[in-house]
Amino acid sequence: MRINRRGFVGGASTAAILSASGVTFAQKKYSDGASDKEIKIGHTNPYSGPASSYGVIGKGEEAYWKSVNDRGGVNGRMIKFITLDDGYSPPKTVEVVRRLVEQEKVLCTFNTLGTPTNTAIHKYMNQKKVPMLFVATGASKWGKPKEFPWTMGYQPDYHTEGVIYAKHILANIKDAKVAVLMQNDDYGKDYWEGFKEGLGKEAGRVVKHVTYETTDPTVDSQVIQLKDSGANVFFNISIPKFAAQSIRKAAEIGWKPVHYLNNVSASVASVMKPAGFENSQGIITAAYLKDPTDKQWENDPEMKAWREWMAKYMPGANQADANYIYAYSVSFLMEATLKKCGDNLTRENLMKQAANHQKLRVPLLLPGITVSTSPTDFYPVQSVQLQRFKGETWELFGDVMSAEST
Repeated sequence: MRINRRGFVGGASTAAILSASGVTFAQKKYSDGASDKEIKIGHTNPYSGPASSYGVIGKGEEAYWKSVNDRGGVNGRMIKFITLDDGYSPPKTVEVVRRLVEQEKVLCTFNTLGTPTNTAIHKYMNQKKVPMLFVATGASKWGKPKEFPWTMGYQPDYHTEGVIYAKHILANIKDAKVAVLMQNDDYGKDYWEGFKEGLGKEAGRVVKHVTYETTDPTVDSQVIQLKDSGANVFFNISIPKFAAQSIRKAAEIGWKPVHYLNNVSASVASVMKPAGFENSQGIITAAYLKDPTDKQWENDPEMKAWREWMAKYMPGANQADANYIYAYSVSFLMEATLKKCGDNLTRENLMKQAANHQKLRVPLLLPGITVSTSPTDFYPVQSVQLQRFKGETWELFGDVMSAEST
């Protein structure tokens, strides 16, 4: 069959002929925020306020999308990454996200940071049917596709992390008496509920449980209360500012419990160094990413590639800050998801592709940890390995543990 340059034979279009023979053309499809030339992505981050140490994540992601655009974008489309400061304040998050969705008309939001802040926009985003992808919080509620089909997490969930710490304590510490410091919000409560579940019938081992507010200037008085309880184990559920304070204060008052620190505060640069390396020895946390200060990764190809990327796109940035590792890895996942969408850049297809990763190797995840999702599984990373602080870095130990959320 001959087809002339106009694509017609006897009045039938090329597309019609090919369609009749079983060949179909994928039409370009777009929602708000996507076009032939551009994809708009919205983002919020606490560049100010009590969680401002996480601001480097937004800066890292901004640099990542610049590097993507320098390579020609995603499927030929430039990424317009709009990142706004919400100060870790839920009312401010609502305000800036409404602006992103209703004025900027972004295709989706990506890696918006914080449990209380994401909670404030959770229902709104799902009512608007705007993808809220790979949120920067491990609260277990980000993995509930039946109730919230437009929201997906990224990191291992806090509940499961809490279970793992509790089980490790029961297996390794004789006559454990546990003191808990907890941020008084959904983030803190998620860890706390998982921890209690992990303790099970041994929940009575918690001898003191105190909370703090993000508006508190310090947690010094709380740490003194914990020491006075006679506890020999400290489960520390706090963001970097308060984690560094509590580590330092415990050392000042001579309290030396076995210390478990939540993963969100495991950065050497923003927590351990400010707290004092001498005060941080032996602290245990769960990890799923390679730490840039860990010497075992010096010749690792992924770490080398990351360092080269940092030198080019974030010159002068502190490469000891694991938050940059996090920013790079989650941005890679977002880029991979957009690539899978091809020319069908609808919000529906974006969620479909986000829920269709099978054992994807994301750079800088620990060996043995990959990303898998499905329409019923919105927890991309579900495994961790424990690590202990030694000298000026973290030292991994034990096996990679699967963290299937319950």
